[in-house]
Amino acid sequence: MGYGCAALVAARSSARWAPAPAVVAVAGAIVVPLLYLTVISKEQMEVGVVERAADLLFASGNPYNPAPHVVRDFNPYLPGMALFGIPHMLFGDAPFTSARLWFLAGFLAAVAAAIRVLAGGRDGGAGRIGTPRGVTGTTGVWWLCACPVVALPLTIGGVDPPVIGLMCLALAFTQRGDAARAGLALGAAAALKWTAWPAIPVLVAVLAVRGGRRAAVRCAAGAVGVAVLAVVPVALAFSDAFYRNVVLYPFGLGPTASSAQSPLLGHLIAVLVPHGDAVTMALIALSAAGVGLSLLIRPPSSAVAGADRLALGLILAIVLSPATRIGYAIYPIVLLTWPRFTAALTAARGAADGGRASTAS
Repeated sequence: MGYGCAALVAARSSARWAPAPAVVAVAGAIVVPLLYLTVISKEQMEVGVVERAADLLFASGNPYNPAPHVVRDFNPYLPGMALFGIPHMLFGDAPFTSARLWFLAGFLAAVAAAIRVLAGGRDGGAGRIGTPRGVTGTTGVWWLCACPVVALPLTIGGVDPPVIGLMCLALAFTQRGDAARAGLALGAAAALKWTAWPAIPVLVAVLAVRGGRRAAVRCAAGAVGVAVLAVVPVALAFSDAFYRNVVLYPFGLGPTASSAQSPLLGHLIAVLVPHGDAVTMALIALSAAGVGLSLLIRPPSSAVAGADRLALGLILAIVLSPATRIGYAIYPIVLLTWPRFTAALTAARGAADGGRASTAS
C-alpha cells in the first residue's frame, strides 16, 4: 500500500527522485507498520535476544547464555550489540525502550552522520547540496530507508541496519580521506556483528592506495582496536559460551540448528551433500581467500570500488553459508547503491565549492 501510494505521488511529480514519493513510501512501509507492530507487541526474535543479552551483561558480565538449548537461548551477535538492549534493561517494557526502536535510531544516526561528513560537516549542507539529478543528501536518506530490503528489518526489528549504517559511515570517512575516523566507525560496526569484519581489509586497502601506508595503518589500528576491546575480554572470560553462541551457532554447526535457513546454495549443500558443512566452510574460505588476494593484486582505489569488492565478498559468503537469510541482502544492496549516491553528492559539493571559489576570486 505504501509503495503504491508513493508510485502515484511519483507519477505526478516533475522530478524523477523527488522527496515527496520517498516520504510517502517511508510512511507506508516503515512508520505505519512499525507503530502497528509496536502496539500489538510483535517483533522479530532478535529483539528479545538483544534485550536479554543486556540483562545478562549487567547481571553477570557475560551477554551469552552459557548453556543454550533452544533457538531463543542463543545470542549470535558480538558483545557490542547488547548496548541496544540497555534501555529495556533500565526501564522495562515501555513504548520507547524496545531494542527495535534503538536499532532504527542507530541506523538513522549513522547514515545522517555519513551525509554530514560528506557535506563537510556543515549544518544544512546535506539539505543544500544535491547530485546532478537534484537529489540532496536528506532526500537520499529517505530513499534509502524506503528501499524494501532496508524498510523490512527497520520495521520488524532486524539487527543488521545499525551494522550497515556504521559501515556507510566508515565509507564516508574513507571517501573524505579521514582514515582514523573511518577505522573507529568500522570498529564500532565490527563490535556488533561478524558481518562487518570483512570490511576492515577492504577499507584498509582503499586507504593504502589513496593515502599510503600511514593512512592504512591508522584505519586498521582504529578498527581492530575498537573491535578487540569490545570482543576479546568477553571471548576470553567466557570462552565456552562465546564459542557456542557466536561461532558454532551462526554457521549452523552447533547441536541446535540456526533459524537462519534459506534455500541458498550453502544450505542446499549442507543438507544434500555428504559432509556438506565442511564443504561449505571450505568454499567460504576459498572465496574469502580469492577476495583477499584481489585486494593485494588489484586493490580498490575509491570508496565505491571498495564497496563493490566488499559486496562481492559478502554475496559469496551469504550464498555459500549453510545458515543464512535472504534478509542479509541488505548488505550487498546498500553497498552497491549508497556509495554511488554519496560519490555523486561529493562530486556535486566539490563543484559547488569550486564555483564559489571562482566567484570569490
